[in-house]
Amino acid sequence: MSVTSREPAIRVTAMPADCNAYGDIFGGWLMCLMDNAAGLIAARRCRGRAVTIALDGMQFLQPVKVGDEVSVYGEIEKTGRTSMTIAIEAWRRERHREQSSMVTQAKFTFVAVDGTGRPRPVDE
Repeated sequence: MSVTSREPAIRVTAMPADCNAYGDIFGGWLMCLMDNAAGLIAARRCRGRAVTIALDGMQFLQPVKVGDEVSVYGEIEKTGRTSMTIAIEAWRRERHREQSSMVTQAKFTFVAVDGTGRPRPVDE
């Protein structure tokens, strides 16, 4: 996934409420952003509700600090009958710098569901 040629699905600033006592963001906060970004992509692709059913392991490559801009990028890697695998990357940029660096990445699996919560075809 080329970050320079894509628009982020989500872009936010890490705030003090998102961080621990040392000023590093909580891993769960970042995972939530990534899940939200993947959910936006999944919902657009299946034109309806989609739910997270799995994600592969994540490794945090570096901390995100208060004030950092966090951009989350994603793309669909695979589409099945009812499911989608979405590759997500989170990048950070220090507030007053231009250089960005990847913080973590993961693959999220979503299933398209109908109004009763049952799986439905992605291309319905």
